[in-house]
Amino acid sequence: MICQKVSRKIRHATATLALLIAASGVALAQSAPPPPALRSSVTVTSDVVRIGDLVDNAGPVANIPIFRSPDLGTTGAVATDRIVAAIAPHQLIGINTRGLTEVVVTRASRAIPAQEISHRVAQALSGQYGFGDPHDILITFDHDVRTLQVEPNATGELQVESLSYDPRTTHFDITFALPSSLEMRRQSAVHYIGTATATVDALAVDHPIERGQVIKASDVTVVQRPKTNTAALTDMKAVVGMSARRALQPNQPLTAADLMKPEIVQRNGTVTIVYQAPGITLTLRGQAQESGALGDTINVLNMESKRVVQAVVSGPDRVSVAAITTRVVDNMIVQPQ
Repeated sequence: MICQKVSRKIRHATATLALLIAASGVALAQSAPPPPALRSSVTVTSDVVRIGDLVDNAGPVANIPIFRSPDLGTTGAVATDRIVAAIAPHQLIGINTRGLTEVVVTRASRAIPAQEISHRVAQALSGQYGFGDPHDILITFDHDVRTLQVEPNATGELQVESLSYDPRTTHFDITFALPSSLEMRRQSAVHYIGTATATVDALAVDHPIERGQVIKASDVTVVQRPKTNTAALTDMKAVVGMSARRALQPNQPLTAADLMKPEIVQRNGTVTIVYQAPGITLTLRGQAQESGALGDTINVLNMESKRVVQAVVSGPDRVSVAAITTRVVDNMIVQPQ
């Protein structure tokens, strides 16, 4: 009897121990950190790349720098074997490379494009040297202007450090700084030269227009032109409904010499000749000897008399003859044989 009780106690203790061991194993498995693993691509904000930027679950060595970052706003790639070799001295083992051959690294930045730089120059000049609103100042740089890349946390606008302008040559020389950007403070001052011209809004076509094509409102756009170019058209009424006297190119300010009234009578086309005088109206068939717009005087061949008369274009394929002498009327009317 005593032996049976001892046996039951031993079995119970063994079962309890087994449960404790199993529970301990589960707890250990749950608390074990995931292994370090390589990332396929990263974006960094500082001038160095740290282990933790490249490897998930890097642990205590995450903040150790191992590479120099790409330039601001650019992207580079680092081979996997280079990464593993650079990390090796820091005792981070068992890295899962996920089969990657390289990791793509991008340096974050705030971009300041050429358009913004041009606007800042115009703002600096506005209100002085005879300039008005920045919108009405045309800025042309002597050299191509590249986008400025600064740190993503660099706030504020470019600040003018120096500015000179010669009204005779329209030439400017300007230097900018951005105090919130360490990168720009490390460089020499950002310096630009070029020309600045006072402008007004002018009208142009926004796509190529062929000779003779009638211009619609949807064809017209607004461009800046030098204020001294007084020939450029600024009134939509002077452009819409007119036709191109020659082929027109986009964004070139239009002048009156570029346009003409639409030709509603075509050379060699058949027209109706209308003669009106007190008590008499004649309509005859004719052939235009030249093209003409409304109101133009052109030569027309009377198809019946085979004589050429001068007529005024009065409508599409229609011309009028007025205030003519009896001899001209005789020329228009076919005489009986």
